[in-house]
Amino acid sequence: MSAPAPKSPKRPKPSAPSPGTPIRDFKDLKIVKQAVELRARLAAEQEAARKAAAARAREEKELFVRAIGPIKPLPPKHLPGSRVYLPAAQPAPIAVQQQLDEQRVMHEALSDEFDVETLLDTDEALSFRRPGVGPEVVRKLRRGGWSIQGQLDLHGLRREAARDSLSQFVKDAHKAGWRCVRVVHGKGLGSPGKTPVLKGKVQSWLIQKQEVMAFVQARPAQGGAGALVVLLAQR
Repeated sequence: MSAPAPKSPKRPKPSAPSPGTPIRDFKDLKIVKQAVELRARLAAEQEAARKAAAARAREEKELFVRAIGPIKPLPPKHLPGSRVYLPAAQPAPIAVQQQLDEQRVMHEALSDEFDVETLLDTDEALSFRRPGVGPEVVRKLRRGGWSIQGQLDLHGLRREAARDSLSQFVKDAHKAGWRCVRVVHGKGLGSPGKTPVLKGKVQSWLIQKQEVMAFVQARPAQGGAGALVVLLAQR
């Protein structure tokens, strides 16, 4: 039995000669030509892919521009990395002149020379009711028919400050829809001669306020002769 013939080694596939290698025959020339054509085809495919990507990016940009409409470039100070200066919020304007006018009107509306003696009822306790308001309203006010919704204490205030405070209090109470409030003017025990300074002034000022419909001297538990219970008009 004869030994098997040895297998011939596989011949390597031809490849393009490296640069600088001399071309020995037409076979080498063919290999070089194929390599050049392959490189050219790859380059063409890469260029085509680059152009397609650029075209897609251009189409997406145009689509975005059409979607958002016209745009305005930001100034250099608003670009990323730059400092942005936001305008400071302006405070709300204060109507100083209007406040002064209102204070002047309140001063002029409440006169210290107003004569209240003929308008006050001095039966068993001092009271006032505006014309058109029946006596039963005063009786109900004296009995506590309306609950007291707010109070102003004028103790220790000078005449000007007390007048302004009373005028503003009546205005705010009427605006809030309150019907019954109490105004404490004191009994004057700490005044010179133990004479109540504010008592008569408060009565005069209240009568001059159109929001005031009636008032009575408070009951002993509510301040007695040192306070008034005031009925305000409905809004």
